[in-house]
Amino acid sequence: MDNFQKEIDERANLALSNKLELLLFRLGADRLHGKPELYGINVFKLREIVPMPAITRAAGMKSPLLGMANIRGQFIPVIDLPAVTGCKPESGLNLLLVTEYARSTQAFAVESVEDIVRLDWSQVHTAEAGISNRNITSIASLNNQSESNDLALVLDVEQILYDIIPSVRGAAPDTATARDFNIKPGAVAIVAEDSRVARQLLEQGLKSMGIPALMYNTGLEAWIKITEMQREAQASNTSIHDKIALVLTDLEMPEMDGFTLTRNIKRDNVLRHIPVVIHSSLSGSANEDHVRKVGADSYVAKFEINELSSAICQVLEQQR
Repeated sequence: MDNFQKEIDERANLALSNKLELLLFRLGADRLHGKPELYGINVFKLREIVPMPAITRAAGMKSPLLGMANIRGQFIPVIDLPAVTGCKPESGLNLLLVTEYARSTQAFAVESVEDIVRLDWSQVHTAEAGISNRNITSIASLNNQSESNDLALVLDVEQILYDIIPSVRGAAPDTATARDFNIKPGAVAIVAEDSRVARQLLEQGLKSMGIPALMYNTGLEAWIKITEMQREAQASNTSIHDKIALVLTDLEMPEMDGFTLTRNIKRDNVLRHIPVVIHSSLSGSANEDHVRKVGADSYVAKFEINELSSAICQVLEQQR
């Protein structure tokens, strides 16, 4: 048990150094091109890997949902991941990846597991410019050589779950969301989120709160914009708070993760009083401890817009 806890702590501490561990797996050949791609998910979201158990298919359940599996006494939905990505397994669906995302537990059926690799987030690049697949959020270079073709496609699990399981979409904003946040005229929220569906939900939620927002795909893009606005404020002899009301960031993002973005803000003498709210599908006490270590003002697990509204209201009141 001590070794197991030590392993968890070591992986958790990766987040404080802009690193991650990626589980690599295969889903079979792509139905369009016949090419077997390598896929990846963050090990942090993986609860366990188990051999394919018996699946109970409920009446009316359709692909890509395979059914329900009893994993250690818990019945959880099983998703046919090759069906989602348009792949055809050569040897069948042999393993389940049991994961925890956005307050829910589910299992993804895969053909095989390849390896676990440790990467810097700078080796992970947003896929939106080069790949049209809505289920791919980023591309990971598995070594530091820029000319290497050794790549893995990182799945946008939030998008997949949103499309398949309605319960993960979260509650619609209630009337309490429309409170007065007392944001200075002209100030905006800077939002860093790499998942398309998460950005859409956040943009809609912030709009319902009356909070104008600038949306960015990566922590690095958000950081570049923040420093640009800081220079503009200094040049015009105005306060940075007249430009930035708060920063809302995911944790897992290409190029720069949310922990690093938050730490950069809180270590800067001018920026450190900007409220930072971390909004992530990575839940648990380990992440909440890291949130405190990097100085974030609040942490909200995805997707519950009313909890997010309350957290934003609280940090803005504290900042005032």
